[in-house]
Amino acid sequence: MIQTQRFKKITIWAILSLLTTWIVSCSTGNVTKNTNQASSEGAKIEFWTMSLKPKFTDYFQSLVTNFESQNQGIKVNWVDIPWDGMENKILTSVSAKTPPDVVNLNPGFASQLAGRNAWLDLDGKVPTDVRSSYLPNIWKASTLNGKSFGIPWYLTTRLTIYNTDLLKQAGIAKVPSTYTELAQVSQQIKDKTGKYAFFMTFVPQDSGEVLESLVQMGVTLIDGSGKAAFNSPQGKAAFQYWVDMYKKGLLPKESLTKGHRHGINLYQSGETAMLTSGPEFLKTIAQNAPKIAEASAIAPQITGDTGKKNVAVMNVVIPRESKHPDAALKFALFLTNDENQLAFAKAANVLPSTTKALADGYFKDVPANASTYDKARTVSASQLQQAEVLIPTLKNLNILQKVIYDNLQAAMLGEKNVDQAIVDAEKEWNQSNS
Repeated sequence: MIQTQRFKKITIWAILSLLTTWIVSCSTGNVTKNTNQASSEGAKIEFWTMSLKPKFTDYFQSLVTNFESQNQGIKVNWVDIPWDGMENKILTSVSAKTPPDVVNLNPGFASQLAGRNAWLDLDGKVPTDVRSSYLPNIWKASTLNGKSFGIPWYLTTRLTIYNTDLLKQAGIAKVPSTYTELAQVSQQIKDKTGKYAFFMTFVPQDSGEVLESLVQMGVTLIDGSGKAAFNSPQGKAAFQYWVDMYKKGLLPKESLTKGHRHGINLYQSGETAMLTSGPEFLKTIAQNAPKIAEASAIAPQITGDTGKKNVAVMNVVIPRESKHPDAALKFALFLTNDENQLAFAKAANVLPSTTKALADGYFKDVPANASTYDKARTVSASQLQQAEVLIPTLKNLNILQKVIYDNLQAAMLGEKNVDQAIVDAEKEWNQSNS
């Protein structure tokens, strides 16, 4: 699915524990057997994507035709899965040992099963020169415990989309670039217009943006041994920042109960001055709220003192139980090569994950009279030099996010002070990870 940091978090974690026994029993010997048995000749592979049909049907039909013409004997069956059904469907197919051969996921979700040996280990299978064609930091996002489980595909970086009319009404000439500036601007907008500067969701199942903000503010989430490292001066300051924003009335109360979609609705209705999101949402705004779109402009994403910026990654993985791993790998590398990544990036207004494709002038040069939508592309691409996957790849990332969000919410509601909230979050994570 084309989106930024809004890849839906897992809501059926219990299924993972049911899978553990089976997946751990998948020995290296079994994988070797599959690989040796699976010749590319006569292979029919199944490729799953998330919510890319029908918008990109022509692109994928052309891509599959080109691949099949260059790889005689290999056939590709493309299946598109609704994004909100992918988690359950892939877990079920993996459990039944009937998975597809190539799957479009994201590192956050894929890592949950990578920790249980569900995916083919790509180290040693992807040639060094091919691997080096991808952006190093982006390749790293699909690794766990030093092993590569996925191949990078398309990327998005967050932008600040802002309503120039509302900022003008509040007497603000400069869009905030840091969280410190955001707090000041939020107060000014509330005082002058009675509206909110922005919306941030603290619903753990919806978005990792708050977790990313902690990293941008200088917080180390976990240490090398997997223990909590966020109980630190930086961690307390970050917790305090969000508690203060909420208690001062600078965040909508729905921040604790509603997700990012609500934030888009608030911006489209003119109730917030800024929206932190990917450039693809500019078209959504143009369709749903033409007048707001007319007043909208874009700026780089807001960050903390570290200067770190987020990048959201979509990748492809190959299940260990694929009957045709060699053919699957050929297709995965074809899908994500320079030429095809550039073509898809142009079609979908996303960013490619290969160095050569990203160097194309399409991501650097736009005319002075270009639309906001086209200008957003160059701003997004320029941020990749500073961008990284801010949240570490963890087997139990969902638990880390939940304990931090739950305790942060408790502090925002006055049920705990910041010190107690961060101590409780630390204790809960360490116990769950022991």
